[in-house]
Amino acid sequence: MARSKSSSRWLQEHFHDEYVKMAQAQGWRSRAVFKLIEIQEKDKIIKPGMNIVDLGAAPGGWSQYARRIIGQKNKIVALDILPMDPLENVDFIQGDFRELAVLEQLQAVLAGATVDLVMSDMAPNMTGNKGVDQPNSMYLCELALDTARSILNRGGSFLVKVFQGEGYESFLKDTRQSFSSVAIRKPKASRSRSNEVYILGKGFK
Repeated sequence: MARSKSSSRWLQEHFHDEYVKMAQAQGWRSRAVFKLIEIQEKDKIIKPGMNIVDLGAAPGGWSQYARRIIGQKNKIVALDILPMDPLENVDFIQGDFRELAVLEQLQAVLAGATVDLVMSDMAPNMTGNKGVDQPNSMYLCELALDTARSILNRGGSFLVKVFQGEGYESFLKDTRQSFSSVAIRKPKASRSRSNEVYILGKGFK
């Protein structure tokens, strides 16, 4: 089957991408780790002794990086609809995040532990149709925010990938209601033509 122009362009870009090469050379599971590293260097959101929930975690680069900082005793729970190769000291739940059963599993794995950071790099399967992709993406962001509100410690942090477009401004406003400070980050590893940004909420009220 012939590849579409856009998918072959993506593949070509991917293999020539400096972040892909760096991730492979440094043993990271994905190029996306460099987005988190840049945010961490600026905002220090991950600290030793934290418990973290990582939404849309596969292939696991963010959990892999966070585990190195928080130490061995604390919890990282990673969730994704896709399978993920096991990571040492990371609890993985595979399932559709929109289903109550998956959230109940999350509560069971946390076993009463409080959560200091909820991070989400979730994105829907993109169709190329903005009228479909943008609402799907905003729906995942809203779910991530609802989850953060239900499990975060007072004073905790929330980091979420958002695509700018319809629904973005009202989601940003909604996030501001729950956190004492909210910042927008566009890491260098985000492709320049992409409208993705990261919203970082600190100080959960």
